[in-house]
Amino acid sequence: MCGRYAVTTVPEAMRALFRYLNQPNFPPRYNVAPTQPVGIVRVWEGQREFALVRWGLIPSWVKDPRTFTLVINARGESVNEKPAFKNAMKRRRCLFPADGFYEWKRTAERKQPYFVRLKSGQPMAFAGLWESWMGPNGEEQETAAIVTTTASRSITHIHDRMPVTVPPEAFDFWLDPHIDGETAAAVIQPAPDATIEAYEVSSAVNRTANDFPALLAPLTEPEVIAPVEKPKRPKKEKPKVDDGQASLF
Repeated sequence: MCGRYAVTTVPEAMRALFRYLNQPNFPPRYNVAPTQPVGIVRVWEGQREFALVRWGLIPSWVKDPRTFTLVINARGESVNEKPAFKNAMKRRRCLFPADGFYEWKRTAERKQPYFVRLKSGQPMAFAGLWESWMGPNGEEQETAAIVTTTASRSITHIHDRMPVTVPPEAFDFWLDPHIDGETAAAVIQPAPDATIEAYEVSSAVNRTANDFPALLAPLTEPEVIAPVEKPKRPKKEKPKVDDGQASLF
């Protein structure tokens, strides 16, 4: 799966890679989390554009988003069959610009975060799906989810799933709304092992409020996680027995 990622490439370089026409200016983000506004690249009126949407897809047929489970990932094996994704897979495919994603390896003691990126240092493009939801009072919200697949063998020791990473030469193919969903699904496959790398990072990324460059720094030594102390119960005082003697205290 993919529950956090980072976008650190400067806007000019990102625009050159994804070739969208508008010129958004956005700050680096080191800990992008679900429900937050995220940038996607899609085809709109025949042109590529950069758009801000909410990470957490809401299908158009949902009556009340408050009753719908948050969907941040779409399993690539079933995107053409699941009601929540099949319409978007037909005509509303997109790309999530990123510089890498976080994944957690479960150990006996805790969950250790890792950062996964391209060895080349170039940005990544996650395959995505987007939707436009219209409420009963005319309110509108655009949302998106990241398409996932089985993990590359080089990172299966961390987790068994990963985002679908689309190479630049396949951008047009994935984004083209005239290509049907079944055909576009050819893109859904693990990243080549030789192209990606992963390394341990600080558990500071666990807190969504943390968003700073040090989150991407490789750990040079094991972290010391302080144990959580249980609050001590106050001792019950024994009731004093009045012996009839006067006391100075």
